[in-house]
Amino acid sequence: MPRDDEHGAIGGAWPRPSDNYVPHVHGPGEPPQAHPGGPPHAHPDGLPHAHPDGLPHARPGGLPHAHPDGLPHELEETPHSHPDPGVDPHQPLGGGARALRVGIGGPVGSGKTALVAALCRTLGAELRLAVVTNDIYTTEDADFLLRNGVLPAERIRAVETGCCPHTAIRDDISANLDAVEELEDTLGPLDLVLVESGGDNLTATFSKGLIDRQIFVVDVAGGDKVPRKGGPGVTAADLLVINKTDLAPLVGADLAVMEHDAKARRGDLPTVFLSLVEDRAAAPVAEWIRTLVGTRTRSNR
Repeated sequence: MPRDDEHGAIGGAWPRPSDNYVPHVHGPGEPPQAHPGGPPHAHPDGLPHAHPDGLPHARPGGLPHAHPDGLPHELEETPHSHPDPGVDPHQPLGGGARALRVGIGGPVGSGKTALVAALCRTLGAELRLAVVTNDIYTTEDADFLLRNGVLPAERIRAVETGCCPHTAIRDDISANLDAVEELEDTLGPLDLVLVESGGDNLTATFSKGLIDRQIFVVDVAGGDKVPRKGGPGVTAADLLVINKTDLAPLVGADLAVMEHDAKARRGDLPTVFLSLVEDRAAAPVAEWIRTLVGTRTRSNR
């Protein structure tokens, strides 16, 4: 479908009258013509043609350019890069009397929101707790927590990232920082803030400028090969949760293989196996968080 470019031209409608350029047709016997920097032109017969100078046509208003990966950009697309997930662009959080911040990341459907709900039910009566959820275009995860009544509404904030989930938890963390700080300002002193990422891939990591500790959640339905595949989420998270273990017999996943591979990838970093169907309190994860909060509380005295 034709669309306006930045100069007001309609895509596919070259040449423009202002170009003072007369289109020409390549006949079957006509030799290829060189285009030394000239404007693009129409080919009504649709025949391919060569450019002896080896240069591509210029885009509207732009210079010819090469793409090392061989993939063209759309006319209005801005090229972008993905920062190294192993490099944190922010300074780590400082100490002081503030809440422990725990990030919870992992692939879509691994059970992150269900884990957050379980932790709220288990810890909400003993800790001053709040939650920030991340979704790209919706408030779906926050809505799930509210429908299930795991915390009062004033203790839950939803961030609509409008971008790749890892961007909002690692590269540009401003929206999440604003949400956390707004909760702290509104509710007063807190013991724990859970920040749930939108569903992402195995490279997803939180910036230490946003959280103190990271939990990464995978599930057995993805296959017992997932821990072996590694990625910063699996290898570097402070706690790896292998979720939905009740499904292992149904999908042919070998939990012993997953345990072995997680150990090989993570060394001494802890891994827990969990089924929220069988353990609605998420007991091992809740106990891990209790220990962290207790340690932080004692260090702030």
